[in-house]
Amino acid sequence: MGENEASLPSTSLQGKKMAYQKVNADLRPSGHSQYLDSDDLQATALDLEWDMEKELEEPGFDQFQLDSAENQNLEHPETSDLNLDSIQPATSPKGRFQRLQEESDYITHYTRSAPKSNRCNFCHLLKIFCPATILFIFGILIGYYAHKVCPSDSTTSGTNDPQLYQEILQTIKAEDIKKYFRNFVQLYKSEDDMEISKKIKAQWTVLGLEDVKFANYSALLDLPGPSSSTVTLSSSGQCFYPNGQPCNEEAIVGSSQDLLHSYAAYSAKGKLQAEVIDVSYGTADDLKRITRMKNVTNQIALLKLGKLPLLYKISLLEKAGFGGVLVYIDPCDLPKSKNLTSGTFMVTLNPGGDPSTPGHPSIDGSFRQSQANLTSLIVQTVSASLVEKLISLPKPRTSHEVCSPLELPYKETRTVSVQVQTVTKFKTITNVVGYVTGLTSPDRYIIVGSRHQAGYTYHGQEWASSTAIITAFIQALMLRVKKGWRPDRTIVFCSWGGTILGNIGSYEWGENFKSVLQKNAVAYVSLHSPIRGNSSLYSVASPSLQQLVIEKSKFNCTRRAPCPKPNVSCVQIQGDADYFINHLGVPTVQFAYEDLHSLQGPSFLSEAIFPVHATKTEEMDPFFNLHEAITKLSGEVILQVANEPVLPFSALDTALAVQNSLKGDEPSVLQLLAVASHLRDSAEFFQSDEMRPANDPKERAPVRIRMLNDILQDMEKSFLVQRVPRGFYRNILYHLDEKTSRFSILAEAWERCKLLTSNETFHEALSDVWNTINSAQVYFKAGLDVFESVLVEKN
Repeated sequence: MGENEASLPSTSLQGKKMAYQKVNADLRPSGHSQYLDSDDLQATALDLEWDMEKELEEPGFDQFQLDSAENQNLEHPETSDLNLDSIQPATSPKGRFQRLQEESDYITHYTRSAPKSNRCNFCHLLKIFCPATILFIFGILIGYYAHKVCPSDSTTSGTNDPQLYQEILQTIKAEDIKKYFRNFVQLYKSEDDMEISKKIKAQWTVLGLEDVKFANYSALLDLPGPSSSTVTLSSSGQCFYPNGQPCNEEAIVGSSQDLLHSYAAYSAKGKLQAEVIDVSYGTADDLKRITRMKNVTNQIALLKLGKLPLLYKISLLEKAGFGGVLVYIDPCDLPKSKNLTSGTFMVTLNPGGDPSTPGHPSIDGSFRQSQANLTSLIVQTVSASLVEKLISLPKPRTSHEVCSPLELPYKETRTVSVQVQTVTKFKTITNVVGYVTGLTSPDRYIIVGSRHQAGYTYHGQEWASSTAIITAFIQALMLRVKKGWRPDRTIVFCSWGGTILGNIGSYEWGENFKSVLQKNAVAYVSLHSPIRGNSSLYSVASPSLQQLVIEKSKFNCTRRAPCPKPNVSCVQIQGDADYFINHLGVPTVQFAYEDLHSLQGPSFLSEAIFPVHATKTEEMDPFFNLHEAITKLSGEVILQVANEPVLPFSALDTALAVQNSLKGDEPSVLQLLAVASHLRDSAEFFQSDEMRPANDPKERAPVRIRMLNDILQDMEKSFLVQRVPRGFYRNILYHLDEKTSRFSILAEAWERCKLLTSNETFHEALSDVWNTINSAQVYFKAGLDVFESVLVEKN
């Protein structure tokens, strides 16, 4: 990465001194928080104390005395109610003087001798006027400060003020998002990823974001070849492009690029002639039925997209012995409003990151595997209109007819020749990373991710919505930061490259900083594909964040219709959140607008990447009001997670999600219910006895708050498993879809038993789930024990 490397914000990496509260260094206890123990902070605090002492030396201040309660707090800071959130910038002594003026003894102790005069009348008037004026002024001060929370009794610096959040969000305007969107889409024809990245970096820098840098990675990409792939009917010799257009006709102007991008990235290359066998959706039941009736070795599977992850279905077909796959979307699975019968699309067979450096960042020094294909199958995406020609439908279906799913007649045989010609080459993937450093916990990161694309990877412009939304929020945030405000925790903004080819940019960056992120990443907010429709707000969130998401959705529902019930789930999603969910166990949230009919259709249709052009995006949201709503919803969650003294995560909701995932008829599930019950008891006790008191400012202690947040931040890591089927999440809290409430790996293993003679796979999955639940229960129990031991030591 060299000079372009974007590092994470920290005082040591960036060489910037953070401004902290004015803490007397020589009175600080040895057990103080690690974030107040740096040499830079000691120097800052001592310099400030020296400057303030000189200001306090003026006449009259030597007689000022603090009351006994305040002396006790200053002499024993470890027993005071100070919190990290109350730290103020060290450049302003205002906080200390405010503290002095709040004391009840301030008027009686702070006195000055009146200047002597020979004029008795003047002295007499002055004796009357001065006390009256002083009493009036201090009456106002006392009344003012009576409504303010005393800094020593509060653990917050005022950053977690809901009114402040609204002031920031009110500056987000649809007109600004529309302007950013149109500026970005003008760059889509660029063949160089760096041109778009430079535009984003320049825009973020102008807005004031700190230390905006590139993070470059050289990755192996699978790109379209010089000509489109083809499918030829052996019986007639007719050749077709993936969209169903005959090869002997010139490509329609404007769609030639779409034809080139109709492919399956990282498929095997070459030509295969074989019989087409309809496997429907490629489920375990489908394959069991097909393999009993036909010999599938080296044949071509006709596969519908949806219901299960494509990678999983490809792995099943590969094990069954197929040689190739034609992937399509059945029109009956799409809303009637979407006429995609002849639409071309692409998919990726890359589970994530640079295929040449799996598990490691693709930087100098990493070993690279020579792996151009990620499957032995020749895989090609085709349109529904081409499938209709393959199965020889007697007549095209009209919109007035009842939709009949496409199906190849069992007794009929179709032989085709599929030719896939893509090119693999190493290219630079660029991420753009900038941040706003936190005030009290600069080493705790809330990561916000959007994406950008270059012309060589995809012709679509859907990414511009994502980039425009994150830029608009940065603009609103930096307007407040420039006035002196900062969030308590650091907010990291990332624009990822290489997303559609397998989330390459986010994976490589995550692998590069894995050791740091495992310890310090608090939450991930995804802006992957915010506008996919215009009829329904759809949210995906970790169980621990769902309460917060529901709360924000209710407050921000549209005024055009009654506020619907918030649609929040915890299911697998597409995009760059993948690495943070499955490898770091970071709580994640994503807001998006969808078509209601799309939500009711089969899952995993979003794996198909259609060329969404700028005109289509503006048709769905002509006034960019939906863009504005997503920006404000995401922004409010970002602000609250970045500023709340206690992280707004629910431990009990996580335990309840585990119990709900055990509702099934599989055998041996009863043995999981016992450990799940123990997990719920521990989580409930933790939430009621530790989290609830911590939300009372009078009962907060900095050490306990830090311990509490560490437990909340890391609790999802317990639910990561190592062995999962291809395409399944390693984080078992996420389900395949909303229709399936059971643990995905248990449901899949139970279905796989139908193909295998033994149930060993199911028992392995059962053991994995049991271990994760038990690990989470032990984690909460250990946290409670630590809190109890701290209480015993204090008593």
